[in-house]
Amino acid sequence: MKIAVVGGGSTYTPELVDGLAALPITELTLTDPASDRLAVVGAMAARMFAKAGHPGTVRWTTDLADAVEGASAVLLQLRVGGQRARLADETWPLECGCVGQETTGAGGLAKALRTVPEVLRIAERVRALAPGTWIVDFTNPVGIVTRALLDAGHRAVGLCNVAIGFQRLFARLLGVAPADLTLDHVGLNHLTWERAAWVDGTDRLPELLSGHPGELTEETELPADLVRGLGVVPSYYLRYYYTHDEVVAEQRRGPKRAEQVLDLERRLLAMYPDLSEKPALLEQRGGAHYSTAAVDLLTSLLGDRGDTQVVNLRNGGTLPFLPDSAVIEVPARITAAGLVPLPVRPVEPLFSGLIAHVTAYEELALSAALHGGRARVEAALLAHPLVGRYDLARRLTDRLLAANRDHLPWAA
Repeated sequence: MKIAVVGGGSTYTPELVDGLAALPITELTLTDPASDRLAVVGAMAARMFAKAGHPGTVRWTTDLADAVEGASAVLLQLRVGGQRARLADETWPLECGCVGQETTGAGGLAKALRTVPEVLRIAERVRALAPGTWIVDFTNPVGIVTRALLDAGHRAVGLCNVAIGFQRLFARLLGVAPADLTLDHVGLNHLTWERAAWVDGTDRLPELLSGHPGELTEETELPADLVRGLGVVPSYYLRYYYTHDEVVAEQRRGPKRAEQVLDLERRLLAMYPDLSEKPALLEQRGGAHYSTAAVDLLTSLLGDRGDTQVVNLRNGGTLPFLPDSAVIEVPARITAAGLVPLPVRPVEPLFSGLIAHVTAYEELALSAALHGGRARVEAALLAHPLVGRYDLARRLTDRLLAANRDHLPWAA
C-alpha cells in the first residue's frame, strides 16, 4: 500500500508520519516543491519509520507524478504561498476592521482563491496516474476545497481535527474512553457545534456544560455564559462570529499567528536533522490529534471498516435547508465504497441560519476561485456574514487583489 503526501515538506509532517507508522504501508512518498525543506523532513520521516521498526520504504521527491503514481491514497496538506501568504491573510483584513484569519472571512477567501486551482491541478495528475484512489484533503479551507474536488468528479473527502479534539476533551473530562463517546457534531468545516455527547445511550453534554465551564471556555475561547446560553459547545472558530470585535482588537495587538508559526518552523527545521521522533515543540504548531484522525480515516477507507467518523462530504439532503451539492461536516459511515452521512436531527434556527449563510458564501467563493474576476470576489465578500457591506467588500477586494497578484494570474 502506497501513501503519497502532497505538501510533505511541511514541518507538521512528522506528526502525520507518527500516525502512519502504525499502518501496513509498503511505501510512503512525500512530495513538495520546496526541495530543501523536503529533504530535511523526508530524512526525518525515514528515521521515524526505522525507529518504529516499520518495514515500509520512505521516499521524497519534488516530482508530483512520481509521488502519486499508483498510490492507494493521496493526502493533501499544501499551502500556496507558504506562511508569508498566511501572514498577509492575517494582516490586510485588519486594515478594514475585519478579522484576519486564514480560513474564514476575507483572508479565508484569499486562501481559497490561491488554493483551489492548484489542488485541482494536482487532482488531475492523481486521476491520470492513480485512477480511483482516494484524495484526503486537510488543506484549508477544507469545505471549499473538498467541494471543488467533488464537483470535478474526484473521489475525495475532507478532514478536520475539530471533532476528534472535542471527542478527546469530553472523554477526558468525563473519565471515559474516547471510543465510548459519540458526538452530535453538525455544521460546515470550521463552523460546527457539538449538540450532544453520547455515552452508553445517555447525553452527557449537559453535565459537561454545568460541571466544566472553565475547560470549555479555554477550548472555545468564548465566554462561559454564552456557551451555557447556547446549550451546545461551538468550535473555536465560532469566536470569529460571536466575538468579532474583541478578536479584531486582540489581533491588532499582535503578534500574528503566522509570525509565531514562522518562528516555530525555523526552530523545528533546525532540530529535525538530529531527530528520529517528533519533538514536544511540534505540539505548538497546532493540529492536535491530526495524525489520529488521518490514520482512522485511511484505515476505514482502505480497510472497509464501516465505522463512523466526522468528515466533510456532500450534503445530499442530510441538512434539508442546504443544497444537495453543498459540503457539510457531520458524522458519516466510512467504507471502501464511499461515505454515507448519518441522519441528523433538525438543526436549530440559531445554527441553521448561519450555516445557510456561510454555505452561500462558499458557493460564491468557489466560483471566484474557478473563474476569477473582481466582481466574483466582491460578491463572495458581500455574502460573507463577517463582511456583508458593499463599501467594506470593495475595500477588502482591493486589498485582497493587491496582496495576491503573484498567485492570481487574472488579477495582474
